[in-house]
Amino acid sequence: MEYSGAKILIECLLEQGVDTVFGYPGGSVLQIYDELYKNSDKIKHILVAHEQGASHAADGYARATGKVGVCISTSGPGATNLVTGIATAYADSSPMVLFTGNVGVSLLGKNSFQEVDIIDITKSITKKNYIVKDVCNLEKTIKEAFFVAASGRPGPVLIDIPKDVSINTTQFPNPNVPVLKIDTPIINKDEIQIAKKLIEQSERPFIYMGGGIIISEAENELKIFAELIQAPVANSLMGTGGFNQNNPLSTGMIGMHGDIASNKGVMECDLLIAIGVRFSDRVTSNIVSFAKDAKILHIDIDQSEIGKNISVAEQIVGDAKAILNELNNILKPQSHNKWLEQIANWKKEQEINCLKNIKFNAEQIMESIDQITDGDAIITTDVGQHQLWAAQYFSYTKPRTFLTSGGLGTMGFGLGAGIGALMGCPDKVVIQITGDGSFRMNCNELSTVSNYNLPIIIVVMNNHSLGMVRQWQNLFYNKRYSESTLEGNPEFSKLAQTYGIKGYKVQNIEDFNNVLMQAIKNREAVLIDCVIDKDDKVLPMVTPGSPINEIMLE
Repeated sequence: MEYSGAKILIECLLEQGVDTVFGYPGGSVLQIYDELYKNSDKIKHILVAHEQGASHAADGYARATGKVGVCISTSGPGATNLVTGIATAYADSSPMVLFTGNVGVSLLGKNSFQEVDIIDITKSITKKNYIVKDVCNLEKTIKEAFFVAASGRPGPVLIDIPKDVSINTTQFPNPNVPVLKIDTPIINKDEIQIAKKLIEQSERPFIYMGGGIIISEAENELKIFAELIQAPVANSLMGTGGFNQNNPLSTGMIGMHGDIASNKGVMECDLLIAIGVRFSDRVTSNIVSFAKDAKILHIDIDQSEIGKNISVAEQIVGDAKAILNELNNILKPQSHNKWLEQIANWKKEQEINCLKNIKFNAEQIMESIDQITDGDAIITTDVGQHQLWAAQYFSYTKPRTFLTSGGLGTMGFGLGAGIGALMGCPDKVVIQITGDGSFRMNCNELSTVSNYNLPIIIVVMNNHSLGMVRQWQNLFYNKRYSESTLEGNPEFSKLAQTYGIKGYKVQNIEDFNNVLMQAIKNREAVLIDCVIDKDDKVLPMVTPGSPINEIMLE
């Protein structure tokens, strides 16, 4: 049967199990949007306020569900507006397929209206990208794109479709299009045996886990592994939720703003087992001193990450879930009571040094959210102080419940991600934690929240400043607060109200709790503007370039 390119696109999305797409129409994708209209009973389209919001929403959908997120934009500025979202997903290995329209094939390269070479622009921030100049190749390209996005180390894939390709027709389905299947990576048995020997010889093993555990859905295997070898577990920012933080073996986050037990543990261990991590500079700080007395065993699906930032003693390349399952089957239970006692003492040290602040602050807010939701919520964040407070003061017990921009550090990520997360997990409580600086960047997506009546709870940590910038200026620039004060903020609660969303301004924890409980009970969108002190800091903190066990507590 002869189908247009646009109809082929929709049929391929249905084949891939896509139920929701995010986007913004324009001239070069009108044929695609016409087919979406005809299939609105099968695929829900979410019209955002800005294409960047669409890319973050598709990303949030992917992170919350584990499925491939999808978005659509028109050509030129529509396509370039996706770039920050693509780079965000690429940095954090989030699977997305993005469709951009373009001018007709005959007009390519002629500086046509709303033409841009999005292929060259996104080459370095996509796992793969394509321009389809013949409708006969469209079906194969789309199926391959979904395969690439989800297989191995996931990531974003972009398909650029000239307008005439979406209009032209060809046979569908094409019997010559191959069926692609993900091959299970072969695990090197010699590497497994070497790892077994290292673990058995270790007296102070320490596990450093990252987002690869969540992507691999290896949280159960990790729990068995950690309890089997009696090793403490620290998580990277992206690994938050991959290991139950209520488990006694959890030491919390590691790195620049990591917990004492995590940072000291990694520096005092004799074997560091790193799983699904990339040894970010925000974790290692001073590379020379990082885990300098430990043998490092690195487990990762991406061979290029092994030895890239940190030299390792041994490696196992492959899927974390499969590798941990192999190790769990051959290891005997270990006992490291003295080591775990030392870890427990470091945990107590943090409790003693980080005294409760009696004034209204982020710690109170996050701990209240944790208590009121019983930890059962999806938390999305923007980037800055609030992001780290959200990571520090909420007990993450499940994967895919903390959605944040880790690698790129994208301000404006959180609201779009929250929209995507809620579309993917409609029964969950979704709470966006943001700062006044970040929220100003993408608050236009309030229109999307209102338009689709999405019960997202937006919590603004409002310190009338670019808080993290101010913190650094306070500590390292002799309190020269250059362009970090935000006295021109709108009244965020009133801004929400103009979109038909309930908005409240609160200055104490009692009022905050009342508003939050009511919002959850009523299952409605609410913005809570929390006025906090501009000089509250994210602590603990490691001075950039210092060993991560040299921890600033005040």
